[in-house]
Amino acid sequence: MAASRLSGLSRRGLRRGLVLFFVLLLIPTTILIHQAHRQLKWESFRTFQVQAVELLGRIDDRLLSWIAEEEARPETDYGFVVSGGGGGAIFFQRSPLSRFPVIAGIPGLIGHFQVDAEGGFSTPLLPTGAPEEAAAGDIGPEEREKRAEVEARILSVLSDNRLVTRRKRELPRDGTGMAEEDVSRYSSASNRKQQVARPEVPESVAPTASSMGMASGEAPQAAFDRLREPVKARASAEKKSMIGGMGRVEELRLQQSFRPAEPQEAGAKTEGEAVRQAEPPRAVSSEQDAHRERGEARSDEAADSIAVSGTDPRITTFQGDVDNFDFRRLDSGEFVIFRNAWRDGQRFIQGAVIAEEPFLAALVRAAFRESALSVVSDLIVAHRGDIIGIINGAAGRGYMPDTDELRGELLHRGRLSTPFSDLELIFTVTRLPPGPGASLIFWLSAVLLVLLSGGFLMLYRLGGRQIDLARQQQDFVSAVSHELKTPLTSIRMYGELLREGWVPEEKRRGYYDYIHDESERLSRLIGNVLQLARMTRNELRLECVPVGVDELMNDIRTRSASQVESAGFRLNLSCASSATSSAAEVDRDSFSQVIINLVDNAIKFSRDAEVKEIDVSCRCDGEDGLVFGVRDYGPGIAREQMKKIFDLFYRGEDELTRETIGTGIGLALVSQLVQAMGGRVAVVNRKPGAEFLVTVPRRRDPGLG
Repeated sequence: MAASRLSGLSRRGLRRGLVLFFVLLLIPTTILIHQAHRQLKWESFRTFQVQAVELLGRIDDRLLSWIAEEEARPETDYGFVVSGGGGGAIFFQRSPLSRFPVIAGIPGLIGHFQVDAEGGFSTPLLPTGAPEEAAAGDIGPEEREKRAEVEARILSVLSDNRLVTRRKRELPRDGTGMAEEDVSRYSSASNRKQQVARPEVPESVAPTASSMGMASGEAPQAAFDRLREPVKARASAEKKSMIGGMGRVEELRLQQSFRPAEPQEAGAKTEGEAVRQAEPPRAVSSEQDAHRERGEARSDEAADSIAVSGTDPRITTFQGDVDNFDFRRLDSGEFVIFRNAWRDGQRFIQGAVIAEEPFLAALVRAAFRESALSVVSDLIVAHRGDIIGIINGAAGRGYMPDTDELRGELLHRGRLSTPFSDLELIFTVTRLPPGPGASLIFWLSAVLLVLLSGGFLMLYRLGGRQIDLARQQQDFVSAVSHELKTPLTSIRMYGELLREGWVPEEKRRGYYDYIHDESERLSRLIGNVLQLARMTRNELRLECVPVGVDELMNDIRTRSASQVESAGFRLNLSCASSATSSAAEVDRDSFSQVIINLVDNAIKFSRDAEVKEIDVSCRCDGEDGLVFGVRDYGPGIAREQMKKIFDLFYRGEDELTRETIGTGIGLALVSQLVQAMGGRVAVVNRKPGAEFLVTVPRRRDPGLG
């Protein structure tokens, strides 16, 4: 049943079936490998995403640590001197913020400033009145000039952004000391604010309220209040010109392939907040809220008071209330932090100016470049949606197989904590390195592909052989039927003629010889079939014993002479003198069958040769071998058939057009019998004809058998 199916299947049909099977097997395998590849990509993405969250947290912690120090600073530190008292004495000392050079707790800090209720500007770096001038006696002219340069830079930034007016202060006429009335005025409860002179600027060049972006009659500090208000969306051209052509965050069109598809619920934490705990909200007093809403001055009950007892007056002051800091970026590119400080019922603006480039370079760029994130991503810094900086990473090797597959992919996006919440850090993937399991997946894929391809090839070759074998078996059955039917028919016909007495006496001898030859032919055919059956069932048992070369040559002459002569050929036997004294270690019957099959094969394929001779020779092959050759003088064997002629059921001619008789098992039996005796068989073309060479083991002493 199976053989009939195979015989009806062609190699082309086998290829199609195997290709279909290979594709069906390859599809789920490819899906599994792709999913494993995506999982590794996702794990690598998540690993760097966590690193981005941690980096954002470190930057945030550093800023919060610095802003905590600034918020813990008393409002009196923003003057050049701070006052104190004890034991009936009043003394003044320099403010911690008056030290020079400016001690920067944060990168890019230019200096601190203060703006009073009238819009007057001052810094802790220079004195603004006689009491402060007395404390600045040890500041030399060169240092004073450098301090003035810093002050001018701060004033320039604030005035260019229309936050303050430019003012020149009047220094005291006597810079060597302070008058008694100045001391009492500086420390009184009703005049605790710093003394700032009116500007001495010509009216033609003095900035007006309209030039500062203020309405006429608007409070001098109103510009800082406007900084706290949400920024309206500017025109695209205006935004780009303002931020150096970098554009807006929404214009980036970042991909989010690895972002969960479900929408975020209202009130749910962002990804950065889920990984990094947000800072607790800072407490704000109800009084501060009331001042922000109404803009009213503090009551006199909250003002400083002086307690005087006899000749030993003691000054008791209540610290002025302060609000939390706000952080904004100015149109000119600098950052400013500022807060409201309430003293003597009046509001002061206190803060600091920070240069953007060193701030971002030391705080963000340095931390980013030191991390592994710089290999796989770029960092975008944005303020209120405006891109203010792009930090390119040092891109490394890409993720196989496509290095640019994730270019522009959003890795992480998070804001800093209050008051720096206007600053946003956006990490975008440029390329992902292969994860730790990527090489394993690659090699497993390669091995699996090789195994599938090798299995496909092996199945194809095995199936092709089975198809060929099924066809050869069919041809064998046909050939055996023909080989059996033809001699049996001839034997029956000649036998009937002889039995009926229809054959003249002079022809009877020829008829008897023909019947004998056909019987021998049937015997050889049946012997070959039985031998093939035994070999197929692994029942072949050979007894190899040393047999003299002379005995083997005589057996060949006896068993092959009649076969050769009846076919009209002449048998030539020859043996080299060095081989006559040797013995071949063979199974005698099997060896004779091998030579008979080779002679029969030579007769069949040289039937039309001009020289009708069969040569059987023997010679030594080195020290341990004997070579028996069977040569004909026919057309020879095609080169492409030399390796196939020893295959079972193989025939070099088409079954429909072949002219020679045979079953296709003779040479296959020759090959297997010779191998079973420990020898080998080969064929070479001669001019003319072909010669089969049978090499068997050699024994020098023929008497061993």
